[in-house]
Amino acid sequence: MPVRGLLVTKPLDDITVIEIDNWMAAPSAGAILADLGAKVIKIEPLSGDPMRGMGRPAKIEGKIKDHDFQFDVDNRGKKSIQLDLTKDDALEIVKKLCAKSEVFMCNLLAKRQEKFGLDPASLSKINPRIVHATLTGYGTQGPDAWRPGYDVTAFFGRSGMYDAMREGDEGIVPMARTAQGDHTTGLAMAAAIMAALRQAEKTGKYQSVETSLFETAVWTQATDYSITAVDNAPLRKRARAEQLSATANRYPCGDGSWIVFNMPEPFWWPRFADALGKPEWKDDERFLEGRDRYKNMSTLVPMIDEILMTKSRDQWGQIMDQHGIIWGPVLGLHEVVKDPQADAINLFPKMEVEGVGDYRTVRIPMNFHTFNALPSEPAPTSGQHTKKILLELGYSSSEINVFTKNEIVK
Repeated sequence: MPVRGLLVTKPLDDITVIEIDNWMAAPSAGAILADLGAKVIKIEPLSGDPMRGMGRPAKIEGKIKDHDFQFDVDNRGKKSIQLDLTKDDALEIVKKLCAKSEVFMCNLLAKRQEKFGLDPASLSKINPRIVHATLTGYGTQGPDAWRPGYDVTAFFGRSGMYDAMREGDEGIVPMARTAQGDHTTGLAMAAAIMAALRQAEKTGKYQSVETSLFETAVWTQATDYSITAVDNAPLRKRARAEQLSATANRYPCGDGSWIVFNMPEPFWWPRFADALGKPEWKDDERFLEGRDRYKNMSTLVPMIDEILMTKSRDQWGQIMDQHGIIWGPVLGLHEVVKDPQADAINLFPKMEVEGVGDYRTVRIPMNFHTFNALPSEPAPTSGQHTKKILLELGYSSSEINVFTKNEIVK
């Protein structure tokens, strides 16, 4: 429900988006647009989006436990129509939808777009002001434009991120959590679409925008790449005992939890030593200057470990706050959903499935003072709005029945 005092209208409530995609990256962009008020029509194959039913079952009881929470987070607020795009009548339906819409977005590779007549040049003839948006693994040009990509392969692997995150040069390659790269790229896609909408408004001409898992991942590492692109030198992966600063590192605590610090400037060292209860370290010749601490890092890190292991993470957090130290707890996901700060900013708002129950979801990372950008309704079931959408396009009930019988729609 709208928050009292906020506008009921949303910035994209006059925008219709036609979405042909699956899995999580492009759908997450559609979810952002839906939360911002757009009418998003998701076109699924007759078998449904393959992401449906792929999520981990929630460890809860009651009717709501069967809800598809992971699919929901990337598809809430949308309308669903099921079409077989290998059939001409289905493609005609898509083109009629695009003729009346402001945005067409997809994760189809370029050759499939051309095969279906859904590439930018073709759709611009149907709708000369449409925004055509494409999200792929590696881009629509170049030797790997044909290659399918998931976030673990294109975002984390190909971009250099997995290698950069290894614990030391000999460390094993880490494994990302589900859809981290997808959702980051979804944000880029949503931003590109909104910029393209503004450009279309200014020029009166269609806009074609695209992004990829690969290029978004490189952008997230732009600080490193700003140097590597110049010197082409391999990035050194530093283990904990090889870090440049002891006050910008992570350490284990006595309760099995971890704590992280980020104070790279040398002036933090005396305060940090006091917080650890080791004021004598300020005068220890091994640790006097930053270069001394770096030279003796393999000695210093185990010493700090030993001290931090004497108390729990939360106990150390209170001490660090008393000393004005910049620190953060390494929380488990199950702790974050109970974090008072997360509650204060309504990071996990409640949604409701009518007749089934309510649940918490994750809102988009945007707050506006004039309108409510919280999700409005759960994800649709497969083909939930097929008939309604076709009727709105001018098809008769008898025509829809024929489409259904011929497995053109569902």
